[in-house]
Amino acid sequence: MLQPTASTPPLRPSFPAPAKARAPLYSPEERARRDATRWTLVQGVLAPVQFLVFLVSLGLVLRFLLTGAGESTAAASVLVKTLTLYTIMVTGCIWEKVVFDRWLFAPAFFWEDVFSMLVLALHTAYLLAWFNGWLDARQQMLLALAAYAAYVINAGQFLLKLRAARLQGSAR
Repeated sequence: MLQPTASTPPLRPSFPAPAKARAPLYSPEERARRDATRWTLVQGVLAPVQFLVFLVSLGLVLRFLLTGAGESTAAASVLVKTLTLYTIMVTGCIWEKVVFDRWLFAPAFFWEDVFSMLVLALHTAYLLAWFNGWLDARQQMLLALAAYAAYVINAGQFLLKLRAARLQGSAR
């Protein structure tokens, strides 16, 4: 066995650093407000509705991009998707105000809200391009796909947050 010398440190077992304890997603008061408000149910209904609208619209947009068919149907579907996004964003702000006493950027949902702003900006850019004829139809649909990619990432953020909340709730 090697003996430590003045030039070599003694051999010590290496253990991973302890994981930092995360602050709970909700304080007890916030959890009570979350569970008591009707806006939690509204968000719970709107989220899957928006996802279904997204899936239908995604199919229509891809169909147009691949075949050139159904331009007006695809464009209308992006409009419907954007309106459902605006609806869930407005009701989400109300939910955040009720639960965290902030309209947006509550610490528990800060990064989800930041990324939501990108999602809103891309959807709004699509609407502006569509209404003003700034891009041709193919470019508009590619912009819609960029908005949809951002939406998928943002939806993933919220699903991870929902999972964390459930795990914290079951740990209590």
